[in-house]
Amino acid sequence: MPDKTLLTINNLYVEYHTNKGILGGKTTIHAVNGVSLDIYKGEILAVAGESGCGKSTLAKALIQLEPVKSGEIIFEDKNTLALSGQDLKDFRQKAQMVFQNPYASLNPKMKIFDILKEPLEINTDYSKEKIEQIVKEKIKLVGLDESCLELYPHEFSGGQRQRIAIARALVLEPEFILADEPVSALDVSIQAQVINLIKELNEKFGLTFLLITHDMSVIEYLADRVAVMYLGEIVETGRTADIFSSPLHPYTKALLSSVPQINKTGKKIVLKGDLPSPANLPDGCKFHTRCPYVMEKCKTCTPQQQGASHKVKCFLYN
Repeated sequence: MPDKTLLTINNLYVEYHTNKGILGGKTTIHAVNGVSLDIYKGEILAVAGESGCGKSTLAKALIQLEPVKSGEIIFEDKNTLALSGQDLKDFRQKAQMVFQNPYASLNPKMKIFDILKEPLEINTDYSKEKIEQIVKEKIKLVGLDESCLELYPHEFSGGQRQRIAIARALVLEPEFILADEPVSALDVSIQAQVINLIKELNEKFGLTFLLITHDMSVIEYLADRVAVMYLGEIVETGRTADIFSSPLHPYTKALLSSVPQINKTGKKIVLKGDLPSPANLPDGCKFHTRCPYVMEKCKTCTPQQQGASHKVKCFLYN
């Protein structure tokens, strides 16, 4: 397990303000609520949770694709939220993102060669020959032939497009890649190819990945550690093996009970109610409205994080 911290998130908050509609007024969406998290160099850290829990917003906030209300993001001893100009540009070369939908993340009017060379032309002073060399290296690295460079995105399958998106993220030689649901938009038959590519890049080059996903089976195969997110908060973190063998938080247990398994003996945990709106967060523990173990203090008091390598925010362990 890597132990050198590459990126540290301290008490991060992200909010949106939206109009309520024809009646006027505004409402506040609390998307990320006080997240603190360390990401270690060379690891794959998965952030898991239901749709709407804030995990994609967290990933985008890390590279300033979403505005941050408050907090710190420390990368190589610098608070990236205070960076501007060339310093911010340098950080964005080191931290790249692979988006969920490969159909929307590639410009349909550009050939693949032009898509891959564009980041190099913007961020480096390399010669045309050097850029061409790098583009060819990266397209081969993701398992595609050089001949595809003269084609357009619509001429490829979803899995091939995601490989191209990964190649685009790799051309600037980043240290850190944020992968936001990288296989959820793909057919099941080709998801394994992209998953194995991510694993290969991590093992071969020591690339650090933040993997955003709701698929616990993908996490079990890929991730070194897991951070479980609920209503914008991290409720449990730990090594993947520990999370899957000994989950602590009731929400984590519910997520894991939903994973299909052969000869599964445990009872599936069905949570009552729906995920509350991030515009109207519950008091106390945010999970208490759906928790099967709720106590009176859960409704008014906020639990503090407990544990060292395996951490949990729950009054069952206070």
